[in-house]
Amino acid sequence: MRRRGVTVILGALITALLAVGVMALPLPYVVLKPGPTVNTLGSDNGKEVIQVTKGQTSTSAGQLRLTTVGVQPSVELVWAIRGWFSDEEAVVPRDVIYPPDRSEAQIEQKNAEEFKSSQTSAETVALRELGYPVQVFVTEVVADGASAGKLQKDDTIDTVDGTPVTSPAKLTELVRAKPVGAALTIAYTRAGKPGTAQVTTKEAGGTNSGPRIGVAVDKKQSAPFTIAIDLDEIGGPSAGLMFTLGIIDKLKPEDLTGGKIIAGTGTIDDEGNVGPIGGIPQKLVGAKKAGAQLFLVPADNCAEALRNAVPDLAMAEVATVKDALTAVQTFTSGGTPKPCPAS
Repeated sequence: MRRRGVTVILGALITALLAVGVMALPLPYVVLKPGPTVNTLGSDNGKEVIQVTKGQTSTSAGQLRLTTVGVQPSVELVWAIRGWFSDEEAVVPRDVIYPPDRSEAQIEQKNAEEFKSSQTSAETVALRELGYPVQVFVTEVVADGASAGKLQKDDTIDTVDGTPVTSPAKLTELVRAKPVGAALTIAYTRAGKPGTAQVTTKEAGGTNSGPRIGVAVDKKQSAPFTIAIDLDEIGGPSAGLMFTLGIIDKLKPEDLTGGKIIAGTGTIDDEGNVGPIGGIPQKLVGAKKAGAQLFLVPADNCAEALRNAVPDLAMAEVATVKDALTAVQTFTSGGTPKPCPAS
């Protein structure tokens, strides 16, 4: 073989080897994919997802499925190219999912904490919808604070200037709605008897500035049963809405689903507000693959959801848990729930 031919063959071989090396080189990206969906009314790994103790539950003919996003953390060029041209996957910078200032253990711990918090808020909101209101009670009165001599430990705070106190966060919101030095009328219950107190707010000391009434509070709900959520390998707060609906459906005799498969996503706070999440495109695809007929979309995610709409999967805009309940009832009754508005 001539020297020129050998040179060409060797050059081609080296080029091919370099190409393979580049294709296999890890990149600073991750690939987001449709993750598993879970029926909150059913079981996972042989255990009920929502477990009710000392309470009567009902059985539903349909499903309420939470949706997730799968993350491929190690990405080579071939996978990145595939993701860039995929309708189901997304390639995003690794720092978006794994911030460089946090270790993987810290990220996992944060996700676990948010997941636990979403469960607590889901239970709070669901029980309130089932007729068990939140009671905000005083655990401590600051000795020289605004409420000293006016409120007492174990007082239940009912209203502030006539507005119901439905959670500790709501109490803080009502107190901070007016400037320092404002006089608030606080209605309370003490040892079963109602009362009122006029409390003039004071400035908080230290770095946590703003008006305060000088009490520490906690919340309770008097339900005759206990609720636990048992679901492995899922983190973050985005299942809050679907947990809330699942609890309501299990504890109400009526079948909320109407035999339909309903999926959704969204955070939930103690006031029942539904917050936005990430991964809407992947969650829509995952919901459709699971047979969902309706997807509940947080209001702030609607624009993204419309850009990534999946054929034959209806979408409903929800800003609160009441919106979600209305959307589900409308859909299961044969109507059209409030759609995401076109921009």
